[in-house]
Amino acid sequence: MFEYDLETLSGKHVSLEIEDRMYIDGEFVSSEETFENECPSTGEILADVPIATEDQVDQAVQAADRASQEWRELDVFERRERVEAFADFLLEHQDELTKLDVADNGSSISRMKFDTEKGARNLKYNAGLATELKGETIPTGPNNHNFTQREPYGVVAGIIPFNHPTMFVAEKVAPAIVAGNGIVVKPSEFTPLSALYIGRLIDECDLFPDGLINIVTGFGETGANLVEHDDVRLVSMVGSPATGKKIMQGASKNLSPVLLELGGKNPFIVYPDADMDRVLDGLKGAMALPWQGQSCGSGTRLLVHEDAYDDVVPPLIDRLESVTIGDPFDESNTMGSVVSEPQFEKVCKYIDIAKEEGADVLFGGETVDEYDRGYYLEPTVFEVEPDMTIAHEETFGPVLSVMTWSEYDEMIEIANSTDYGLTASVWTNDLNTAHRAADDIESGYIWINQHGRHYIGAPFGGYKQSGIGNKEDISELLDHTRVKNINIEFSDDLTLAGGN
Repeated sequence: MFEYDLETLSGKHVSLEIEDRMYIDGEFVSSEETFENECPSTGEILADVPIATEDQVDQAVQAADRASQEWRELDVFERRERVEAFADFLLEHQDELTKLDVADNGSSISRMKFDTEKGARNLKYNAGLATELKGETIPTGPNNHNFTQREPYGVVAGIIPFNHPTMFVAEKVAPAIVAGNGIVVKPSEFTPLSALYIGRLIDECDLFPDGLINIVTGFGETGANLVEHDDVRLVSMVGSPATGKKIMQGASKNLSPVLLELGGKNPFIVYPDADMDRVLDGLKGAMALPWQGQSCGSGTRLLVHEDAYDDVVPPLIDRLESVTIGDPFDESNTMGSVVSEPQFEKVCKYIDIAKEEGADVLFGGETVDEYDRGYYLEPTVFEVEPDMTIAHEETFGPVLSVMTWSEYDEMIEIANSTDYGLTASVWTNDLNTAHRAADDIESGYIWINQHGRHYIGAPFGGYKQSGIGNKEDISELLDHTRVKNINIEFSDDLTLAGGN
């Protein structure tokens, strides 16, 4: 580990504690092959990060398998206490984790500073559910007893994205180890630093068997070596639909089940009877500007009733005028930098396509030329037709597509017209209207008169190509276990023990 003095875009100096080694089987491990890790807000190279070899991935999986055997021998109360203690240990290092995420990711510290708290909350939530890993008794008749028990898979592969690095490491580790599994975590190649630092914290806290939690870094090949490993029994991933499909294909080689939280093109639906001040507050928040729109659950399609257009769109544009873009370490800035050059170019390409297809630019649509380094974009609002590319493909950037509607069936058709079905929000003061829309929208998580807030214990997951399975609730923990059926026959006359 070493200290790095980062000079931010505004000239501040931020000291970073950087761990540049992987964590495998309780040891810090380097690799002959590395890649440069860039700070997207300044363009500086922060570290040379290892690319895990196939052998190193194998070592991590074997370590997780061995450690899970030791871990599950502890009683459930001991495991729960250790996971809760680890959550507290993460919180003790919240400042450092936040600095690493902001430096690595480019998002505003004003919101990124809460990610460690969210991750710790998830660890404690899952720890509190440890005694809910229950079996069932099934009545089978006299002289026979049938019951089930839940058992861990063994080794879980956790693949995480770049937008919430610390939070997602914690959220992948939590249900895996509470259920008794070992885990190998692979962070995004764009944001590996907080995951590597968490490896150091795991080592320092001395709460888990060596090898229970492993951190490996690299690109797609590293992820493929992990997902396709013969001893990986479950794959849990957050990312794009394209990556999710590759992971599904890789996991299918061993018929390993997958849990996938993927993308979204989420509708923000406004009725004319809605509280417009609340709508405007919610809409600006739904654009996820502190993360440069890099949020799978963000509201990227504004479906506004034609009678409410003038009450929503022009005032939204006025509010966007006050958005400040710059140094993500400056809490006064609304937005920071897009995470990487490839992501920056992807969003710019979508903006160019929208212009070429005739979308009207209502706000933004340009890069920020004020800075000679970093990847900065203006928040962008287009007025579009539903068949335009920008209206149905996920940009994962600060881009909002505006569409109007007049009839209910028209609105529902537009809302459900994409390949995605992650989130949606409905804004109305009529409860019957809200229920009707919520029933007909093909999304896994629907808000009424808000957009974006997650409630731990409420299932978060998508329909269609937005994913498989839920997270943030008890079903996620249960999905990290297998069900074993056990039947005991007490009769001496085994001819009575029939089969099918």
